[in-house]
Amino acid sequence: MSELKGIYALWYRETKVFLRERSRVISSIINPLLWLLIIGGGLGAAVSFGGVNYQTFIYPGVLIQTALFSSVFFGVYIVWDKKVDFMKEVLVAPMRRTSLFVGKIIGGSTDTLLQILILFAIGIVFTVAGIMPGLHLTVFSIAVSLAFLLVTTVGLVSVGLIIGSQMESPEGFQLIISFLIFPLFFLSGSLFPITNLPTWLAPFIFVNPVTYAVDGIRGVLLDISQFSLLFDFAVVSLFAVVMILIGTYAFKKMKL
Repeated sequence: MSELKGIYALWYRETKVFLRERSRVISSIINPLLWLLIIGGGLGAAVSFGGVNYQTFIYPGVLIQTALFSSVFFGVYIVWDKKVDFMKEVLVAPMRRTSLFVGKIIGGSTDTLLQILILFAIGIVFTVAGIMPGLHLTVFSIAVSLAFLLVTTVGLVSVGLIIGSQMESPEGFQLIISFLIFPLFFLSGSLFPITNLPTWLAPFIFVNPVTYAVDGIRGVLLDISQFSLLFDFAVVSLFAVVMILIGTYAFKKMKL
């Protein structure tokens, strides 16, 4: 029971911190709007894929972008928690480090999914307004997309926590994360179709787990996909499981 209470307390803390930081809530609305309206609208004047305009095409990629950036950067809170000795205070309680890791995953995933729900609301408004025609936002498609995003978010939050648990300074964490998240995003097919890729580029995209999250969500929202839905979900799930296992080990070896 104490382990469950500890996990709940960590989740509650992370969720309250997110809701109180208005800048994070506002940025979760503004940043996707900039991508959809400026990048999507600008290139959309001249580019379309699969019979849909560019704004509609990159919408699944913007969903993944929000999950990727928010989830991985969540790991910086581990660095700050260690610097202010919050981690030591938590570990004084009868709570295993595995439970600490689980609580952090749930808290970080909740923060990210709240931002994603805002994006779905924006998507519905844009679809009704005719800005993103061809986007299939039904109860089923949103539910399947959320399943993909939840599993992907769990894996990505784990990545951020793994790196954060081994770092001593926020600056070092941000430097490493910058070299990680941009290749993951740009080499995921979020901004372009993954068909007919150059030979040298294809391996980097197909070994990227984020590629399969984008493909699965784009398949259910736009009927444009390279792989089957089950295959995409299996790859994303395997990625999440592996990251959880590595993260559990990393937290057990974490130095405070």
